[in-house]
Amino acid sequence: MTFTKKAGLVGAIGCALVAGQATAADDVFINPEWANSAWYVGGNVGQSRANIDDVRLIRSLTANGAALTNFTADEKDVAYKLYVGKQLNQYFAVEAGLFDLGKFGFKSTTTQNGTLNGEAGFRGANLDLVAQVPLSQRFSVFGRAGMNYAKATTRFNGNRLFAVTNPSPSERKLNAKAGFGLEYKFSEALALRGEVERYRVNDAVGNRGDVDLFSVGLVYKIGRPAARPVAAPVEPPPPAVVPTVAPAAAQPPVEPAKPVPTSEKTTFSAEALFAFDSAVLRPAGKASLDELLGKLQGMDTDVMITVGHTDSIGSNAYNDKLSLRRAASVKTYLVSKGVDAARVYTEGKGETQPVADNKTAEGRAKNRRVTVEVVGMRR
Repeated sequence: MTFTKKAGLVGAIGCALVAGQATAADDVFINPEWANSAWYVGGNVGQSRANIDDVRLIRSLTANGAALTNFTADEKDVAYKLYVGKQLNQYFAVEAGLFDLGKFGFKSTTTQNGTLNGEAGFRGANLDLVAQVPLSQRFSVFGRAGMNYAKATTRFNGNRLFAVTNPSPSERKLNAKAGFGLEYKFSEALALRGEVERYRVNDAVGNRGDVDLFSVGLVYKIGRPAARPVAAPVEPPPPAVVPTVAPAAAQPPVEPAKPVPTSEKTTFSAEALFAFDSAVLRPAGKASLDELLGKLQGMDTDVMITVGHTDSIGSNAYNDKLSLRRAASVKTYLVSKGVDAARVYTEGKGETQPVADNKTAEGRAKNRRVTVEVVGMRR
């Protein structure tokens, strides 16, 4: 790859980075299920450093009594890689890609005016398993391990070509590779990566070594769903008031007992109802709601209010949307069990109404909850 092309790739990544930063402030993470199963594409550019075993070449140069007077190596170059990946879940992904690690050379002279110069380039394909650990909503660390299938192309020139058996050898080899890095998400779709990788390679003349790639790049997830509109919280109507009846002056007739207005409120742990960062009810969550509906037998329900709450981890906007989606999921299930949809209202309070200290794990667990309040008449 020419320097002009490599510089153009760096410029393209820089422009995309600026565009991502301009829109990051307005983006909200509202599609975690999609983000944890999406296909993505990406590209990195950076500097490569070779560490090839030169002992064999030096031994060949000093054969037949010649003494080595100078040996210099150029072991750095611009490199790039392009890749496509599939997110298996929140923590693991598979990536396949193409890479060009650049070219590395040496120049040498011996006594008797001997010279030998060489250059080796490496390019190929790779397949990696990537493991990612979130540190926050936007930052995560990741590691990778896999295989690379590289073609090494080597060229020699000089008046001591007899030191090598072939002036233009090439070789293809399957070797291991590994790496680690840090990722910052501008949005659910766009992320910046910085990483370090090591490629095991063969240089086509029997030498074996490593090429390290230090690079930065962008990752873009494909097919992001459109943002769904969030319904504004609806204030529930006031509970019905039963008028009191003044007793008759003399021997009132015995009347049957009247229904008693009542309000019952139940709190569920978010972990009991939903998986992490999800608004899809678990089977155990459905069972808890079934138990609540069983306790309401014998009550004429006027209003049911489902309210979602979160802890303080994550942005306010994201927590507001997550709490509302969870409250809406509870309403959907209650309606599927025969509750009149017109009597069920939803609210998302996000992190605004904690019941415990968010500085401790126990406190945050108590704050991640969904409450269901029922207002009606108990017969």
